[in-house]
This record gives sequence, structure tokens and C-alpha cells, in this order.
Amino acid sequence: MSLLAIGSVAFDQIETPFGKSDKIIGGSGTYIAMAASYFTNQTKLVGVVGEDFRQEDLNMMQKHGINTEGVQIKKGEKTFFWSGRYHADLNTRDTLVTELNVLGDFDPIIPESYQDCEYLMLGNATPAVQKTVIERLHKRPKLIVLDTMNFWMEEAFISGLKEVIGMVDVVSINDEEARMLSGEYSLVKAAKKIMAMGPKYLIIKKGEHGALLFSDEQIFFAPALPLEDVFDPTGAGDTFAGGFIGHLASTKDISFENMKRAVIYGSAMASFCVEQFGPEKLIELTADELEGRVQEFIDLVQFEIEYN
Repeated sequence: MSLLAIGSVAFDQIETPFGKSDKIIGGSGTYIAMAASYFTNQTKLVGVVGEDFRQEDLNMMQKHGINTEGVQIKKGEKTFFWSGRYHADLNTRDTLVTELNVLGDFDPIIPESYQDCEYLMLGNATPAVQKTVIERLHKRPKLIVLDTMNFWMEEAFISGLKEVIGMVDVVSINDEEARMLSGEYSLVKAAKKIMAMGPKYLIIKKGEHGALLFSDEQIFFAPALPLEDVFDPTGAGDTFAGGFIGHLASTKDISFENMKRAVIYGSAMASFCVEQFGPEKLIELTADELEGRVQEFIDLVQFEIEYN
């Protein structure tokens, strides 16, 4: 049930209406692996960092059972850095600084010890990097999930992105990206067009309004949990993806019914992520807190109807 996650391992500096962080660990690969680690102790991470990356952050991930053998450390180079400021509604943000650094020429190396992975989570990266990871695995995983973003839907990347979409089982994007990729405003029509590109399943994330799971014949909707405090939305989508595939890997069940449960677990993980800066809450989360949050989701949507 080993799980391979690829994505950026980065430094972030975040400003929200509630405060400002110092330079903290971030990146899609970090959030995915941290979330997945609560479901399986066989999470393996592929990424790249510079010589400035802190050993204490690698130690933290290893303490969570994340195998970091696949995280390259480039001597004399700097780690990818992103800085952003969120507006009052927390749905919009301004990017202040983006420094690609080692991520600019990232060549994902898959250690031999990773070749037994049964589940592959392709975190946000260039379509070329995502394709390379798939091609460098000796055996196709049982399930491949792809997360991407609107930047890769521009003309310069769209052909490569569509090729990768045709190689995976599940695509995870937000509603804006689904409309952009499909050219359809209706999310139902958008889902049909995207699944026609190859994937069997599609997840459309709607932020504070929940998430939709599509297959050819079924649709499932999971609401977002109303939270009293939303502090920082950075990494919430990646955390959702990590919780989603982490649950599937731990249960070894990729049926649509179990994917519905995985959406709830992913949503629960994301709800913790937004409560503190960066991955701070994910670092200290307990199993009891996670199960309690999942029960809150169940209670939120559980109801009975009496027919006359």
C-alpha cells in the first residue's frame, strides 16, 4: 500500500488579515505527504530543495513516517520560495514573490526503493515533470491521481497537460480550473468533457463550498465544514489531495463508494490545514482529532425523511 507523492518542497512567507508568518516550510509535495502520513506510514516523497533547506524540516517529515530519500538536496542552490498576501475574504490573494530556484530545472529521480508504489499522487508541477514520474516507474501503480492548476492550462502547456490527463485515473482541480480546461460553465458538462480526456474520476474542489466527485455514472457531493476560524488557506487543496489518496492507500479500496469516504477524509484534513499558518496544524494533529472532525462531517449531512 505504499504511496508515492511528488510535488514542490518549498519555503513560504504568508500574510493574511490575521497575521504574517516567517519563512516556513510549504509546497504541494509537503502538504500532500503530511496529510497522507496520517493514513499510511509508507508515504514516499519526491522533490528537490536547496542547500538552505533546514534539516529540522526534513526531520519533522521523517518523524511523521515520510520517506524523504527521494528529496534531492542541491548544494550551492536555493529552495523554491513563494510569498503571498491574502485579501479579507481569503479567496483571493496577491503573489508578492516567486523564486523558482531549484524547481526551475527539477528532474524527478525515483529511488529504487520507491519502485514498489501502488498509489501515485502527482502534486502540482509542470506536466513534463508529472509525465516523467509516470514513465520512470517500472510498473504502473494501482491508482494515479493528478492535481494541477490554471497556470498549466495556458497555451504553452495545454497539450502536455492533456497528455498527462490521459495517463491518470483521477484528476483533482478546482471549479475555476474545471471551467477553464473544459470551456464549459456547467460543472456537470465540464466533468464529462474532462473525463473524456481519459481519467475515470474527477474531483472538483469548490473551496468553502465543498467538493464534487464524478464518475461516468455517479456524482457525489461533500460539503465543506463550517469553521469558526479560517486563518490561512495555503495548501488546503494539496492537503485535501493527500488525505484523499492516503485513505485509499490505507484501505486498498479504489471503488467509487470508498472514494466518497476518501473525499470526506480529504475534506477533514483540509479543514485542519486552514486553522493555522502553513502546515503547522498538520504537524501536531492527533488521530482522535481527525476522527472527531470526520464525525462532524457525518453529522452535518446525516438526516432522515419520513414519507407519508
